[in-house]
Amino acid sequence: MTESFAKKLCCPIDKHDLNMRVFVKHENGEIIEALLSCPECSRYYPVIYGIPIMTPDEYRDKSIEAPTLKKWGLQLKDSNSEKLLLEENIR
Repeated sequence: MTESFAKKLCCPIDKHDLNMRVFVKHENGEIIEALLSCPECSRYYPVIYGIPIMTPDEYRDKSIEAPTLKKWGLQLKDSNSEKLLLEENIR
């Protein structure tokens, strides 16, 4: 995923612009691993192998995403709700 493509993305829930924290970037500038986050609703969307995972909360699996978040030093909030929120709000 390129930075110019990432700037075109918005939160699928509330349509606000997303913040991005890059973790792994290829030498040609392609973003391989990153975290997109919405400052308005506090949802996050991981970028894995250059692909932004932006499916609605009800179709995401916490157990699949947790190891990647842990690798990045992040963790999910313990919550009974279906919303996937991080322990810290990424700005």
